[in-house]
Amino acid sequence: MPTSIRLAPEIEERLDFLAAKTGRSKAYYLRELIERGLEDVEDYYLAADVLERIRRGEEDVVKSEDFWRGLDA
Repeated sequence: MPTSIRLAPEIEERLDFLAAKTGRSKAYYLRELIERGLEDVEDYYLAADVLERIRRGEEDVVKSEDFWRGLDA
């Protein structure tokens, strides 16, 4: 899926430099960054969403004692 993004000039310069020095395309490095970073971004934003639901009382929370009870048997 073709996608376009705007980069800050200093980021684009760094990407240009890396591509020139390694002989790989800028698209290659952008794909790498997205693939490697997507999991971290998902973890952060999905956790923040759950935290907000907890704060609004829309999400149940289990006390650690209740969670661990019975697991050691």
